[in-house]
Amino acid sequence: QLVESGGGLVQPGGSLRLSCEASGLTLHYYAIGWFRQAPGKEREGVSCISASGSGKNYADSVKGRFTISRDYAKRTVYLQMNNLKPEDTAVYYCAKDAPDPLGSSCRLDSDYDLWGQGTQVTVSS
Repeated sequence: QLVESGGGLVQPGGSLRLSCEASGLTLHYYAIGWFRQAPGKEREGVSCISASGSGKNYADSVKGRFTISRDYAKRTVYLQMNNLKPEDTAVYYCAKDAPDPLGSSCRLDSDYDLWGQGTQVTVSS
């Protein structure tokens, strides 16, 4: 399973680091993606990291502000979010892609098949 944490309330311009901890999974077999869904809006892909960690993608709306990384020993994928804006407010989810052992690429439009429960991020003054 995947368990997200690290969400909360932060002022515009602030930072948060989200964590996605995997249990029962061999992380270097899977690309992991971060997604978000704001009230009344469709879910959108935010960022993904390949199974090997060498490939990363970001949505245009977060490029230069968000950074994805992974720690294999801790079985955890992180999303560092800096310079947060009110429009970043959403429930953030992590998800895993199909097996691709040590793969070097990831796609946000892939068919992710296991999702966490989500963590709320609210950016407001």
